[in-house]
Amino acid sequence: MKDIIAEALDAAAIAGATYADARVVETREQELSVRTGRVDAIGSSESLGLGIRVIADGAWGFAATADMSGDGIGTAAREAVALARAAATSLHEPVRLAPVDAYRDTWTGPCEIDPFTVPVDDKLAILLAADEALRVEAAVRVSAARMAFLGVHKMFGSSEGSLIEQSYTESQAGIVAYAIGEGEMLPRSYPNSHGGQAVQGGWEAVLALDIAGNAPRVGEQAAALLSADSCPSETTTVIIDGSQVALQVHESIGHPTELDRVLGDEAAFAGTSWVGLDDLGTLKYGSEKVTVTADATVPGSLGSFGWDDEGVPAQRDFLIRDGILTGFQSSRESALTIGRTSNGCMRADGWNRQPLVRMTTISLEPGSWGFDELVADTDDGIYVETNNSWSIDDRRLNFQFACEIGWEIKGGKLGRMIKNPNYTGITPEFWGSCDAVCSPRHWQVWGIPNCGKGEPMQVAHVAHGAAPARFRNVRVGVGR
Repeated sequence: MKDIIAEALDAAAIAGATYADARVVETREQELSVRTGRVDAIGSSESLGLGIRVIADGAWGFAATADMSGDGIGTAAREAVALARAAATSLHEPVRLAPVDAYRDTWTGPCEIDPFTVPVDDKLAILLAADEALRVEAAVRVSAARMAFLGVHKMFGSSEGSLIEQSYTESQAGIVAYAIGEGEMLPRSYPNSHGGQAVQGGWEAVLALDIAGNAPRVGEQAAALLSADSCPSETTTVIIDGSQVALQVHESIGHPTELDRVLGDEAAFAGTSWVGLDDLGTLKYGSEKVTVTADATVPGSLGSFGWDDEGVPAQRDFLIRDGILTGFQSSRESALTIGRTSNGCMRADGWNRQPLVRMTTISLEPGSWGFDELVADTDDGIYVETNNSWSIDDRRLNFQFACEIGWEIKGGKLGRMIKNPNYTGITPEFWGSCDAVCSPRHWQVWGIPNCGKGEPMQVAHVAHGAAPARFRNVRVGVGR
């Protein structure tokens, strides 16, 4: 990899680049799924390639190749420079980059047991056992269990002197039961919906989830939902579980604080941002209970690394502090627009994509409440768990979320189960209504391995730390 990086940087300089960086990325993936008693899919893939990004005549150019020969590397470097020069013909201002030190180092993510060494039969045995346990309840007519694994080894080098090698492993597992009856099909998932929980770690992380051990409870709740009352249509207090708070952070804080969206440089996949540059340091994004960080140093998080794909070191930064907007997620280029250096948020989906501003671990910092204490302090409202669907406008301002399950709160106690709970809001009003967040004991990092952005689309693996939180005067039961 070092030789390939050196050859790519030399070829870019000879072709006329004033700056160049190169990434060699090797990945391997495996996915297994079971559905209603049968093996549904077993798949694996491997990939190796080189991406070269340059500045020439003041503009960006990028090219990629899977041809690791001298001819392949040289051709890609010359193509990147040619594309930059073509882009320069319509350039308004030349690219400028915030400074960053040169690093020559390595970083490895946590992994105790390499999941790729675990026999497929062992993985399928757990999936089949979990799937079968979901269907102990007769009402659960459809069930699914899934595992996925990713291994990444990559090297980054730049014409400024950096040479950085990084390796990490990701593991994901989850189950879902679908109860069917009287024209309804209601899901119940564990440990999260849309594929389960994903972390940086190995086979030990999958074993810790104990999907087979949790399956009977999940199936039982799915069946119970069929006879549960529907979510009432009203304005009330809502306590939201950590996994759903994580997705709320993702959609209504994570994306609108990406600086490329704020600047109007990115508008794919539900658009730009309701936040402007002038809001920095003054905008009341939420209540004083709302503090949000971007932290790429959290151990075991999908959003963690040693350095981003511009060679900027991982760091912890505040996006919102005590309700006030204090920062954006930035690149070396965009950071200059707010008079700062990059906070290390540039990442690419593999070797054949150029880096974009992407979330790291964007977290609602914990408060001081115990969960039981928070419920006891709530006279009237609902508690909701586990996302089912979401919708948000192009500016990330108006939203609606639906969850899998909820419980009524009366007199400080959880009461009857409710099905199809949903809620809607406007971003600053909603976060302004947050009056309590649970303590670090209830705080967990939730992995989201399917965040789409860019054209052509890139899929980023990001994460969000969150604990259950309470919101006042929220409209629920929308459409009832």
